[in-house]
Amino acid sequence: MRNRIFNLEIDNLTLLEALDKIDACIASGGTHHVVTANPEILYRALEDRGLYETISRASLVTADGQGILLAGKLLGQPFKARVTGIDLAEALCATSGERGHKIYFLGGKEGISKKAQMAMLRRYPDANIVGEHHGYFKNDIEPLLADLREKKPDILLVAMGSPYQEDFILRYQKLLNIPIAIGVGGTLDVFSGEVKRAPELVQTLKLEWAYRILSDPKRWRRALVLPKFVLAVLKEKYKK
Repeated sequence: MRNRIFNLEIDNLTLLEALDKIDACIASGGTHHVVTANPEILYRALEDRGLYETISRASLVTADGQGILLAGKLLGQPFKARVTGIDLAEALCATSGERGHKIYFLGGKEGISKKAQMAMLRRYPDANIVGEHHGYFKNDIEPLLADLREKKPDILLVAMGSPYQEDFILRYQKLLNIPIAIGVGGTLDVFSGEVKRAPELVQTLKLEWAYRILSDPKRWRRALVLPKFVLAVLKEKYKK
């Protein structure tokens, strides 16, 4: 089942259901793009036709962020759960051994992806993380592409921030025949320990967005998107 925000379809599912859908996508063959949609991405898509089309063509779009859940309620289409990029990425790592999927980390400053890989392997010794590469390859992309061809991951986690991660996926996923590619923003920074995620209590209180702003005041300008997003949702709700 899918809900609609700005006429874009977002999957209404739990984290476990998202994992099962990714399994089904891999089993079906071909390449599949997974978008973890937060308010910032959806609002940008209103003005960025390329991003809008990318989201509309994705095989799976998850509700990443309390703003998306709020929009669902306002539009009379409540979501079952919030499925964030970081939660989805961690769950994929945790179950990769038993599900038989090979995972590759891409993104972050030099050294971050390796630290993230080592941290996840310590946390989940059976995780099948077959490779990693930083996101600062600039014009020297051939070593990365060669490594991806050699490792042949089933799932590529691209942590470059939007829209750069989506651009990379669109340009190279089919070329490399990678079954699943997911843009996961700052996930590798958190996995590596370079950035701390909000405490569980803060997450439970649905205030993780506020914690991120307080932890990094430079994010406040990005936070201004949320009220604009809500206003756009209200405009959609009452346009009829």
